[in-house]
Amino acid sequence: MDFSTLCVHGSGKRYDTTGSISVPIFQSATFAHPGVGQSTGFDYTRVQNPTREYLESTIAALEGGVDAIAFSSGMAALMALMELFSPGERLIVSDDLYGGTHRLFRSISSKNGLKYDFVDTSNPGAVEAAIAPETRAVFVESPTNPMMQVTDLAEIARICKANGLLLVVDNTFLTPYFQRPLVLGADIVLHSGTKYLGGHNDTLAGFLVAADAGLAEKLRFVAKTIGACLSPFDSFLLLRGIKTLAVRLERQEDSAKKIASWLKGHKNVKKVYYPGLPDHPGHDILKRQATGFGAMISFAVDSPTRARAVLENVKIIKYAESLGGVESLITYPMLQTHADIPAEEREKKGINGCLLRLSVGIESPCDLIEDLRQALESN
Repeated sequence: MDFSTLCVHGSGKRYDTTGSISVPIFQSATFAHPGVGQSTGFDYTRVQNPTREYLESTIAALEGGVDAIAFSSGMAALMALMELFSPGERLIVSDDLYGGTHRLFRSISSKNGLKYDFVDTSNPGAVEAAIAPETRAVFVESPTNPMMQVTDLAEIARICKANGLLLVVDNTFLTPYFQRPLVLGADIVLHSGTKYLGGHNDTLAGFLVAADAGLAEKLRFVAKTIGACLSPFDSFLLLRGIKTLAVRLERQEDSAKKIASWLKGHKNVKKVYYPGLPDHPGHDILKRQATGFGAMISFAVDSPTRARAVLENVKIIKYAESLGGVESLITYPMLQTHADIPAEEREKKGINGCLLRLSVGIESPCDLIEDLRQALESN
């Protein structure tokens, strides 16, 4: 079945007999037993719910995994993932990460005894050199947030397999429509479903997708024990958003290419970070391992004053956190998504007062370019 058809029609067993086109919202916390020692397959919504199960089977099919587990947010999914590891064990992680991931690793997981080695995962040699006896996994964002570094996932998967390590990939930016890390050798895929999968800036969600049944069983045990499950109504909203995933991403990527090219030629823009540009260092790798470049652009303007002027003068584009929705959003990573990263580390990565991050929506690219033009040239 084609990906776009799967998005529209989903995958999995339906638990109603009404012929409803939309998956019903089973808004029930608990389910009655037919008899002692008997079950309908559903006992308590924290463990499973028919609406959520349908969503999970759809996500698993889209990513090519054996199972997917839905959580109340992307951070809840990440927290559950960390429960696979024990105190004293190490993870190699991308040195350019979403700030919330960085905060969890540095403050919560480190307190609980996990250790992290931050390396440039776009350099396979650096990953290999960082492997220690206590290393258990490699955690990769690709492209990274916000500097858009691209990792060769197949090569990192080869290194992981040779050393008995798990490979976890945050696939939020590209989604399974453009990139399928499990097919490239990853063991677990992480998503903030709040972003492109939901697509409408109206709900929070997170997913873990496992490549094999053993990992899936461990993750499900953690999920039911922690209890950060996705509600039936939010599961319904995610299913509704996924129906248009393919068409949204095609439109957003097409606009992003046009906007990135325009930004590159503007006198007040000093650097554009978009893997769809031919001169991006990860362009060829992404062409090989993905079917698209996505719709996230970071760009540096000529001064912090200019950056703040852009944020305060955009009209169609909204100055707001998050990404991946139908509305275009612009953020200031230094003060928003990456505020908890020490200033020295931010500066070293280029996350400074000049850097802006743009999530391209489905508006007319001409309108978005005009909005950026007037904001970049405002006094």
